[in-house]
Order: sequence, then C-alpha cells, then structure tokens
Amino acid sequence: MIHILIAEDDASLCRLYSIVLEKAGYHTFCANDGQEAWDTLDREHIDLVITDIMMPVMDGYEFVRLLRRTNPVIPILMITAKNDFPSKSLGFSVGTDDYMTKPVDLDEMVLRVRALLRRSHIFAERSIHIGNTTLSYDSLTVETAGETITLPQKEFFLLYKFLSYPDKIFTRLQLMDEIWGRDSNSDAQTIDVHVNRLRRRFPDNPDFEIITVRGLGYKGVVKR
Repeated sequence: MIHILIAEDDASLCRLYSIVLEKAGYHTFCANDGQEAWDTLDREHIDLVITDIMMPVMDGYEFVRLLRRTNPVIPILMITAKNDFPSKSLGFSVGTDDYMTKPVDLDEMVLRVRALLRRSHIFAERSIHIGNTTLSYDSLTVETAGETITLPQKEFFLLYKFLSYPDKIFTRLQLMDEIWGRDSNSDAQTIDVHVNRLRRRFPDNPDFEIITVRGLGYKGVVKR
C-alpha cells in the first residue's frame, strides 16, 4: 500500500484529506507542522508528501528544502492558500513537484496524487545489486542469503549511500547533513550508533562491509 504523509496545521483539513485519500486506497499520516512531518519520515516509509506552506515551528518551504537534501525523488504536492506567483515560484524552486491552491477540488487532488506517483515511477525498481545482496529503495529492504530484512529509514539510507558510492569516504558531518538534515538536533555520534547497528545486522555479509576510516569517517566496501 502507498503511504502518504500530510503536513497541515489545520487538523480538520488534514483529517478531510486523509479520509478522501484513504477511500482512494492510500494509507495516510497527518502532521501538524514541518518538524512533526520530518519526525514521521524518520519513523515511517513514506511514498508521497502533501504539505501546506504556512505552518508553525517549520513552514512548508523549509520542510521541502530539508527533505530534498536527503530524498531527491519522493513526490511532493504543495496545497496552500498562497496563490500568488512568487509563492508558487518559490515552492517549485525549493523542490515541490506540484502546487494546488485552497480551496482544492478533492477529486482533482486525488488525480494529481496518482499522476505524481506515476511520474515518479514509484513502482519501478530502484535497487542496488551486489553479489547475492539486493537493496530495494522503495521498500527499505535488504535481501541477502535468502532472507529479507526491512531496515529503519535512516539505517537504510545510510547503507544505500555507502553502497551507491563504494570506496568513497564520507565524513560524519556529510552524512548528518545529507540524511538527518542540517537542522537536526542529533550530533555526529548518531552516525556511529547507526553504523554499529548495521554491522550487527550484517556481521558476515559476503558482499559488502562498512569500514571506519580513522580521523575521517566511513566508507562502504564491495567485496570482490
């Protein structure tokens, strides 16, 4: 099932969008602001994001900027009362894929969601194959030795990053900025914690390992 995150500080409106999308066959999560939406992305696998602009704590522009640093492919639909051209221009410049102004036609909203999912090839294969190990981006899974493991989002993105660029050294600061975001309250030791978790999950994987580069950071190594 496709999971959709709705960032909207009007609780009744978020509930309405949720009801309509659930009837269309999607599973939804509501967030009151950009920060809550970001926290939800940390816990859940999300396939598409709907976001307002004017929200407390973190507005829609900043939320989309932050999201695009870590996930350039997830479809984003902005739904907002701001209907002037500068607002629309800024929305697209920070990374949204589509833009609707309130009040929205709910049937049109569903049509646009479907179109965004098609255009993003959400069902297409996005994966890394290394020997007998396969990382599937859409499902956050690692298949190895006949076993399929679903990873927490941050762990998966970290491993996917390492194996997308084998032998490339990433500093902790780079990884924090790209995966957690520049505004994260977590410190660089968070990377160490997640790397250790990955090592415990795949202690003897015959296809890859994560190497500590003393004084610099980490790199993924593909075993030949």
